[in-house]
Order: sequence, then C-alpha cells, then structure tokens
Amino acid sequence: MKPYFEKMSSIGRALTESEIKREAANMHEIAKIEEGVAEALEKIKMAGIPAEKIHKRGEKTAWERIELLVDPGTFLPLNSLYDPEFNQEGTTGVINGLGRISGRYASIIASDNKVLAGAWIAGQRENVFRAQDMAEQLNIPLVWILNCSGVKLTEQEKVYAGRRSGGRTFFRHSELIEKGIPVIVAMYGTNPAGGGYHAISPAIIFAHEKSNMAVGGGGIVSGMSPKGHFDLEGAETLIEATRKFKQAPPGGVKIHHDETGFMREVFDTEEGVLEAVKKCMAGMPFYDPATFRVAEPADPLYPAEDLNRIVPVNQKRTYSIEQVLARLFDGSEHMEYRPDYGPEVYCGLAKIDGFLVGVIANRQGFLGKGYPKYAEDQYLGIGGKLYREGLIKMNELVMFCGRDKIPMIWFQDTSGIDVGDIAEKAELLGLGQSLIYSIESSHVPMMCVVLRKGTAAAHYIMGGPQATRNNAFTLGVPTTEIYVMHGETASAAAFARRLVKEQDAGHPLEPVIDKMNALAQQYHDQSRPVYCAKAGLVDEIIPMPQLRDYFIGFARTSYQNPKSICPQHQMLLPRSIRG
Repeated sequence: MKPYFEKMSSIGRALTESEIKREAANMHEIAKIEEGVAEALEKIKMAGIPAEKIHKRGEKTAWERIELLVDPGTFLPLNSLYDPEFNQEGTTGVINGLGRISGRYASIIASDNKVLAGAWIAGQRENVFRAQDMAEQLNIPLVWILNCSGVKLTEQEKVYAGRRSGGRTFFRHSELIEKGIPVIVAMYGTNPAGGGYHAISPAIIFAHEKSNMAVGGGGIVSGMSPKGHFDLEGAETLIEATRKFKQAPPGGVKIHHDETGFMREVFDTEEGVLEAVKKCMAGMPFYDPATFRVAEPADPLYPAEDLNRIVPVNQKRTYSIEQVLARLFDGSEHMEYRPDYGPEVYCGLAKIDGFLVGVIANRQGFLGKGYPKYAEDQYLGIGGKLYREGLIKMNELVMFCGRDKIPMIWFQDTSGIDVGDIAEKAELLGLGQSLIYSIESSHVPMMCVVLRKGTAAAHYIMGGPQATRNNAFTLGVPTTEIYVMHGETASAAAFARRLVKEQDAGHPLEPVIDKMNALAQQYHDQSRPVYCAKAGLVDEIIPMPQLRDYFIGFARTSYQNPKSICPQHQMLLPRSIRG
C-alpha cells in the first residue's frame, strides 16, 4: 500500500511575515488564557497537605509515583481540573491520564494521598469512570496507584449509593477483566471500605509492606454503640479500638499475602511496588508498531507554535482548517475524501507517528453561492454550520473508517446544524441521528478536539463524548467554548416572547433587557476553558502546540492491541479516495 500512504498530497503552507506580525495580538491573548489555565492546574497540584509532610512519613506523592512508573515524558494528563461538584478540596482526589509503562500504554489513575489521604470525595467516581472507559475504548490495561482511606463520611450521600455511585467502579473493574482488559493495582497506605474494594477488585495486586486492604477500618470494626447513642463510656471504648487498629490495621500483609494470598507480591520500598507493575506491563499484549505503520514517522513541515496565530480567539473571525492540520499531520500530508462535496467539513486520512487516522473537521467562512443546494438560494451556507451534504459525507467517512478499522480524530468548531422548515425537509434531523448510529456502529477508537465552538447537537454528533462509546477523551484548548447556543442567541430565545408581552402592555423594556444581558454573561462565564474542564465538558485543556503529543499517544495506543484488524491491502477507504 505504499503508493497510497507513503507519500500523500501536501496540505497547508508556511505563514508569511505579514501574517506572523498581524497575529501577534492573538498570540498574546492566547498566552493570557494559557496562564490562567496553568494557574488553575498548579492550584490543583498544591491541594491538600504539603508534599513535605508526605515525605516526612517516608511516602511519595501521587505525582511522584506516576513519574517513577511511566516511561519518561510519556504521561498525558487528563481530567486534571475535573471537579463537577466544585468540592471545597478543589479536586476529585484522583489523578488520571494516558501513559506508557515498559513500552506499553495504559490508562493510569492514582489516589491523591495529599488530599484526605486519598479518600473518596464527591465527583471522584465519575473521574474513575473516565479512566475505566478509556481503558475499554482503547483496549489497554488500567493501572491503579492506590492509596484510598475510604469514603469522606461527612459527604457519604454524594459518593455511596445509586446507579452511578462509587460502588459501580468495582463492577466496572470486573467488567473490564471479563473483557480481557487487565486491571493492575500498586497498593500503598490504608485502604478500608471503598478503598478495600478498589484494592481487591483489580486482577493483579502488588503491595507495599505497610499497606492494607479491608472491608472496614478501625472505627468501623469497633462497631455501633449498643446504647443507640454515644456517651463517655462509648467514647473510651472507641478510643481503645482506634489505638489498637492504628497499631495494626485490619487486612495487612500478614493476612492478605501470608494467609489469603490476595496480594501477589509485597515490597519493602515504594519503588519495588512500581517496578513490579513495570515488569507486569512488559508482559501485556503488544503489537510491534511496524505491523500497522504505513510509513516512517515524520514531523509536520511547519512549527506547532503557528497554531496560536492561525486559530483566532475572536469567534467571529475565520481561518483555514487546512493550515491547522498542516501543523499536526506527519509530513504535512493528507488524503482528502470527496473534496468537491459537503464543503462545510473536511474529511480525510492522515498519518500520526506513521499510523493511519481518519480526520473530520469543520471549515469556516463563506461556502459559495448556491450552497446548500436544498435552500435554493433562499439563504447562503456558512462554515461551522452543518448541512445535508456535510452530514452525508461524515457518515460515509465514519462507515469507511469502521470498515477499515481506522481510529478517528474529530476537530470541532461548529455553531450547530442548519435549522428551519427548509432544513427539516432536507432531513437534517435524521441525518444527524444517522451519524450517531454510524459512529456507534464503527467500533473504532475516537478522540475529539473542541478547537473553538462546540455548540448544540453538532457537538454531540461530531464525535462528542455524549453520543458515542468510542470517545476515548476530548481535549479543549485556550480558544474552546462549549454551550447549547451562543449566550446572545440563548437570551433572544428565552426572552423574545417576554419582550413582546411587555411592549404590548406598555411596560418599559429595560428590566427584561437587563435579564437578557445577565443570561448572556452567564453563558459566557460558563463556557470558558477552565470552567469546561472543571465541569467535565472536556477532559483536559492543553496548549495548542501540545495537541500532537496527545495525537501520538492516541494513535500509538489505538494500534497497540486492536480488537480487530483490516489488512492494509484490503482497505476500501484509500481506494475510494484514489478512485
């Protein structure tokens, strides 16, 4: 297949000196946003007790453990800012991401032992689900660095019960194992109750000699007060039991290594536990990259820093998506699918680190006279919006990628799907749902980048995490905005009838206008990059020059141990492009 993939068509061009000078202000604005994101990330890293206090206990922090575990420079953090309950701790108490261990990628999640000794707190379960889902979608091991002190008992109602409670994470471990996806735990510290089930539900357990796992901790083992209330006598009994179990917590190494055998190996150093995980990972299923590479890896021809010049912060300005892609694809090469059809979207094939990926992206700007055809010149098409041809083209590419087992990367900058009776007659509602069906039927790994706007149903159907099981993760960048519609549009929709009513009644319009402006501001504030990450609308906010690092991790992971394979000489998509 070398004629198809080894040398593809060029995409993009170098920026001119005038373009570089003209976009200096845009670079400056993006730098300010990046600074705000970095500050928010640093605040999360500093949450809880100081690292020095952890070190005095003879322990390492979660971040230090991750650094020792992964191959240098390969950890790609995800959900760093995620905090859907907006906890007083400022975090969900876990750190997760994609990282390579002994040459093999894994979904990694670590208890943050600086925050309530790694306790279960509100929102943590959803963070854990994300790491588990990524392991399933990419068919890679899930590696836990566990140090969980159980549930934050004062907020148990936010953690314990319900269909998507903390307990469901243990079921998900079993589900992953049943599907052939290893779950490996490196265990540190005291792990009672929920921490105990996190420890026992993985398939392979490596433990530090001072760690334990148990159904309950000292306070639980001492039992309820037989009197139905607490008094001085009961308090003394509880103190005695607590002192006893502090000296020797239940479920230690003497029980679960020497007696039950639940702990596969025990080590007297933190490093020893992590080395055992590395050795275990070295034996996991792994294809030689040469099996699936269609060409030698190559850097893009143009610098990644250009992205901060090309993508405008001002959402009303247009740009060339081809110029963006040229800074991300191997060799700045591509194969475009049906370039003369559905001009509002780019669809094609590209190479990332020598691996083949399918790509779909929104185009911006005026789409030309006579488009969309079904409008019959009643209105003109503009980029960012989806029309009949574009929806059909995306459906076709997704089906081809599913057939040929090609992982996909989506770039969103969309204002939504065309609306109104003309659009309804053109079957856009059905075509949008068809795209969701095509994605679900494809069974290929996907990732998404919200490059600027993620709006309305278009955000769902273009590889968004809401409408597919295939989405491994979604990235945001400094220019990201996500909302059901623009704040001004939402205000108009919410208050239009009220304006008419007030005017007809002869009332002043200013109070309604004030409410409209307040709603528009609320939409603006709740669509900023940091808010999107905290609320979980994206999995991480990263600088645009780092996008390719995540693309490489995604591509390598997708081809590490794929569930199914299409031989390159049997692929149809490149042949459909070539004709």
